[in-house]
Amino acid sequence: MASLFICGEGSSAMFFLCLSVLISEVSPSPASLNASLSEEGRLTTHGFPVIWNMPTRRCQHRYGVSLPLEKYGIMHNPKEHFWGPEVSLFYQQRLGLYPYLTHTGSPVNGGIPQLADLKGHLLLAGEQLDAALGQDFNGLAVLDWEAWQPLWTWDFGAKVAYRKLSERLARLNHPELRPQEVRSLAKREFEEAGRTFMLETLRLCMTLRPAAFWGFYGFPPCYNTNLGGPGGYTGQCHKGTSLLNDRLAWLWRESSALYPSVYVPWKLAQHGHTQLMVRHRILEALRVATQHATYLTPTAVIPYARVAFSHTLQFLNKTYLEKVLGESAALGVDGLVLWGELSFAQSKHHCLQLRDYIESVLGEYVVQLRRGVQRCGQVVCGGHGRCARRQPHSGYMIPLGNEMSDPNRLRQAFQCVCGPGWSGRSCEKDKPATE
Repeated sequence: MASLFICGEGSSAMFFLCLSVLISEVSPSPASLNASLSEEGRLTTHGFPVIWNMPTRRCQHRYGVSLPLEKYGIMHNPKEHFWGPEVSLFYQQRLGLYPYLTHTGSPVNGGIPQLADLKGHLLLAGEQLDAALGQDFNGLAVLDWEAWQPLWTWDFGAKVAYRKLSERLARLNHPELRPQEVRSLAKREFEEAGRTFMLETLRLCMTLRPAAFWGFYGFPPCYNTNLGGPGGYTGQCHKGTSLLNDRLAWLWRESSALYPSVYVPWKLAQHGHTQLMVRHRILEALRVATQHATYLTPTAVIPYARVAFSHTLQFLNKTYLEKVLGESAALGVDGLVLWGELSFAQSKHHCLQLRDYIESVLGEYVVQLRRGVQRCGQVVCGGHGRCARRQPHSGYMIPLGNEMSDPNRLRQAFQCVCGPGWSGRSCEKDKPATE
């Protein structure tokens, strides 16, 4: 942290030049990140880690209700703290001086990225990261900033307020411009400032805790929950989303993990579209991770799932766990995070319900799924990689537990994602260290 304070001396230009030098010297490649975690068995290429990111500490601390997470191999922070060695989620108030508008439209920290204090933000964020995460932190590190999106097109609905404030700023600074010119300038200034704010934050995070899996929650987006359309629901991302995601190549290149959301809206579940929604969101994340990877190893893809339907406390039964967790595993993601808000632990009754759900449904499913993933990796990849569908839309699922499945059928349905140091169709070849 001392070097950052040295960087803080002098002009803003010198500050960012110094910071960029630090980043280039410290930041490792995603390949080395995967290797370091695999050595400890925390995030491996032959298993399917399921990580608990729910604020349920009060269940034990306040109500004496212990959740049997360890019994079922669900990774979690000590004492189920929301921040810890396995996963730490940073909301907008928890890291630096993130600019946003309150629900009444009042600006906080400038309100929009054009008016943010970037230097002050980075200095404060550095202090907060040092306080929150140990020097050797190598878990999941997630930035959950949802007030505005970095692309103007995605700031619709309530987020239009960010467009309006940006236009007001552009008009104030350039009263001679015509309305269309004001909008064009506002868009450019907003996107450039948003990019700089997100990028410099991510670079700082990677510099201070280079072994962590850094990324933004909900990225890449897909926008595929609309049931409308003449052809019926296909699950495909909204038209043009992939092209827009490609415009965020700067973000994907700097991220060491992608955290797409696969929360299940009840309206989609009612119409039987859960699996399609999950599939296309993950496929878009896998596309981005492979296409925009800076190094030879694709960026880790670790979706965020919810133990209940969106905006409800109605738990997912085994059928829906298969459509969310099972589909994710079959597509070859690196792991999965289970998230839920404080509502799940708001009383002893809710804690008991959550414990019963883990014991009767969730826990056993996670155990069987992880066993199935490990067995598939052994059969198809020689224990040096994990399985991923050859044809993403084939619908083949990884057999649960120790279910006997024809090895040839597994090899026909799945291909390998090889672990560090291995290559080949079955991960049978030693990869030269220089690759």
